[in-house]
Amino acid sequence: MTVRKCLPWPHQCLRSVADPVVEITEETRQIWQDMIDTMEAMPGVGLGANQIGVLQRLAVVDGSTERGKAVRMANPEILHKSIELREHEEASPNLPGVSATIKRPRAVTVRFMDETGAVVERDFVGIEATSVQHQIDHLNGKMYFDHLSKMKRDMLVKKSKKFAKPSCGCC
Repeated sequence: MTVRKCLPWPHQCLRSVADPVVEITEETRQIWQDMIDTMEAMPGVGLGANQIGVLQRLAVVDGSTERGKAVRMANPEILHKSIELREHEEASPNLPGVSATIKRPRAVTVRFMDETGAVVERDFVGIEATSVQHQIDHLNGKMYFDHLSKMKRDMLVKKSKKFAKPSCGCC
């Protein structure tokens, strides 16, 4: 089990667009496993690779109640979004101590390369749809608070500074 350090905001990796994955290798599988270990340690329902300083289009999502059912995704892209929106309180280990209510489509259809290298399409609903969209934002160099007005975003970032702690090697 390897729990990786989540980069603190405003690290430049968090504003960088991640590079596409060409093929699934043992290194890719190890990064995914580290991401799952890191996500479980938070605990969280998803993680994008650039959150831990890996600029590859890799994400993991696990919204199951029993855990251990993480979906591993390379190059995830949203094909369809529901018209119906869902509000959810979102946060990030890269900006600890704060969160905000964000409205996103309630359901999405996503195309991605799975752990075998196959390109699949899958529907996500509810918390998993929210998390997939959140992780794709990360891979595109966006944070959840980018969905807020400038005033709310500035207040959130300022408030987060109160929770900043020295780097200790954990999220």
